[in-house]
Amino acid sequence: MELILYVIVLAFLFETMDSSAGMGFGTGLTPLLFILGFEPLQVVPILLISEAITGLTSGFFHHEFENVKFSIRRPFNKETKIMIMIAGIGCVAILSSVFLTYFAIGFSKNIIKTYVAILVLVMGIIGMIRLKSKRGTFRPKLLAGFAALAGFNKGIGAGGYGPVVMMGQLFSGIYEKTATAIVSLAEGIVCVVGVATFLLISAYGVTIDYVLLPSIVTGGFLAALISPYMVRVLPNKLWRIVIPSYAICMGVLMITKLYIL
Repeated sequence: MELILYVIVLAFLFETMDSSAGMGFGTGLTPLLFILGFEPLQVVPILLISEAITGLTSGFFHHEFENVKFSIRRPFNKETKIMIMIAGIGCVAILSSVFLTYFAIGFSKNIIKTYVAILVLVMGIIGMIRLKSKRGTFRPKLLAGFAALAGFNKGIGAGGYGPVVMMGQLFSGIYEKTATAIVSLAEGIVCVVGVATFLLISAYGVTIDYVLLPSIVTGGFLAALISPYMVRVLPNKLWRIVIPSYAICMGVLMITKLYIL
């Protein structure tokens, strides 16, 4: 394993997006790494390791910069309860999807890449819909469904978590900057479970390639330190346009490379 400069830069840029806007790291970086020639077992578990570290780090600093206030003692406040619900459901979903995709069923590389391409394309469209969406009333059952779908996506392609959960929170009436902080911490917890699941199936013959680990963790960790401050001082309008536009382009490019070129 060695540091790869362009991967560090990419990880830094996409983690900055992710921690600032609640989406963008896995959704944006996974298809790009696939296009650059890396395989699912070189990308997905490594991104989960990185996001476990950066998500927990970012969640802590979101709390410190008062983008959200998590309570560690009972009775938990509303934000903490929402985070626990999202993370708990996501943990069950990611465990199931990693186990089924990479061990029990063992989908081919092309199937995984196709799913990721379609997922990224759909996430981009959802992001565009978000631009005109208004906050709704709090609906726990709806949010639980979004959390389950997000966790399932995360286990297959390391992406599609932030956009889904952010959309669910927006529909449930949660303030956007608070929602961003909740996503960061919940995603970190979900990724810890995803990493543990990959380590478990690797003990039974699934080979994980760690070549990207130092580069992605380095770039992602540096971004996680500064992004919560950016959330506090900068508006999210830029990311809300850039990220979905990029996701749509990546989805189309991946499908083109897989089935046309």
